[in-house]
Parts: sequence; structure tokens; C-alpha cells
Amino acid sequence: MDLRIFTEPQQGASYADLLRVARCTEDAGYSAFFRSDHYLKMGSADGLPGPTDAWITLAGLARDTSTVRLGTLMTAATFRLPGPLAISVAQVDQMSGGRVEFGFGSGWYAEEHDAYGLTLPPMRERFDRYAEQLEIITGLWATPDGQSYSFNGKYFQLADSPALPKPAQRPRPPVLIGGGGKKRTPALAARFANEFNLPFMPAEQAAAQFDRVAAACGEIGRDPAEITRSAALVACVGRDDAEVANRASAIGRDVAELKENGLAGTPAEVVQRIGEWRAQTGVERIYLQMLDLSDLAQIELIASEVAPQLR
Repeated sequence: MDLRIFTEPQQGASYADLLRVARCTEDAGYSAFFRSDHYLKMGSADGLPGPTDAWITLAGLARDTSTVRLGTLMTAATFRLPGPLAISVAQVDQMSGGRVEFGFGSGWYAEEHDAYGLTLPPMRERFDRYAEQLEIITGLWATPDGQSYSFNGKYFQLADSPALPKPAQRPRPPVLIGGGGKKRTPALAARFANEFNLPFMPAEQAAAQFDRVAAACGEIGRDPAEITRSAALVACVGRDDAEVANRASAIGRDVAELKENGLAGTPAEVVQRIGEWRAQTGVERIYLQMLDLSDLAQIELIASEVAPQLR
């Protein structure tokens, strides 16, 4: 089981905060540091000092870290045009020496679009645009050197693009897709995804969605084993019940609720919970959502007391 650290900086974090967590993630031996892509806080958090841009953050981390992989859950398709986004991700991949992973979603949070003047189309149009963007971004990266790329879609048109720059990873960085849509999402994952991620849902529901992705792979003759199964779950781990309770209080959550919906408890309890998830879903990777970015001790605790029991 691969454990990764996942942060939600729109809830309140500066670049310095994220760098501190990313370096702790790297030093503790996790495989990757990921962040969300949002421009507005959610819930009761104050959101201070304000949002940080996902790809500007990852560009900084590409130079300020050395081994940990870097990515998004998920970059919002509504925030950026596909051509410039392909350039940004390729450049960050070069800056990191080939450590980028590209999580890409359709976008969903209406309030942040209103707050920053972004357009959030109706669901059907949004997904149609997202599908075209996936094809364009991966098509640009896969175009052989010296050749051009063109695309004539309903929403996007590219004519004779030089399809540059190329990412360091060839033909492209790993592409992560996720979500609970029952038809189009699995079909897109079968075509484009190296990894399929399901955030914050019950194991039974996740298992059913993973099965839909596997079935969609079968329909196009792709081996479902080529797509890594992953989940994102909030983490609240302590050496004893008192430490778990303190950490739950710090993030404004109830211990019982976290044990039901996330990964909460002592290291032994969390190892057992992860084992149950693996048995039910076949999940191979878990993104640990860290809601208190000042609590580096929890990151270190999980690395020392949980991760070794999952190898």
C-alpha cells in the first residue's frame, strides 16, 4: 500500500506552510505530496492568508524538493485553457526532473467560480469540455518531436501546434481521473487514466465505481490492471485515544465520525481500517488528507508506525 500526503491549502496556507509540509513528506519517506486546486475556502475555515495557485505552488516545490512526487487532486478544467495548461504542467515536470502527476477533473465548486470571475458551465457542457481538454492535453504531450498537433472539437480548436514543450516524463506524466459518475467518467478513465481516484466515499461505493472503470477498460480492450486504484481519506492518527481526540478537535471533527468515514484512531486501528479498504476495493494507494498543516508530528507518526505495517 502506497501512502501519500494530500493537502487543502484553500482552507488556509501560505507557500511557506506548504513547503514545510512537502519537505516533511519527503523526509518521512512518503512517495508523493499532493494539493487540491481551489481558490476559495470551504466551511468555517478563515482561509487566511488566501488561496495559492496549484501549479505555481508545484513549480516552487519542484525546485525546493528533490525526490517526492508532486501532483493535484484535482486540477479544475474550468480554471485554465487546455493548451496553456499542457505547457504549465510540462514545464513543472521539467523543473522537477520528472516528478509530476497530473490529476484532472471537470471543476465543480460554484462559489469559487463566482468569487474569481470564472465560468462554470452546466454539467453536460462542462463534462463535454473536460473530455475535449483531456484529449488535447494528452495529445499535445504525445505528439512526436518535430510533428504538429491539430484538434477540431466543439469547444476547442488547435491548428498546427508545435506541441511544445514536452514533459520530462515521456510520453507524459501519469494522468489521474476520479469521480462517481457511472458512465462517462469510467469511459474517460479507461481511455486516459493511469490512476483512478475516489475521494471521501464509503468503501462499498468505491468498490462499485472501480468495477465500472474495469468494465469500461474491458469494452475497449484495455487491461484494468494498468490503472492504479486509489482513494483519498481524511487522516486523524494518534498514539493513544487522547491524542486522537486532540487531533480531531483541532480540525473540528468528531472522532466517531472520522472512524466511520476516514482513517482515525491509533496506528493499529488505522492499519486494520486500511486492510479492510484494500480487501473491499482492491485499492493500492491512499491519499491522507491532512487538515492541520501545522501538525507535522502526525505525518511523521504515520510514516513510522503505520506505513511499515503496510509494506
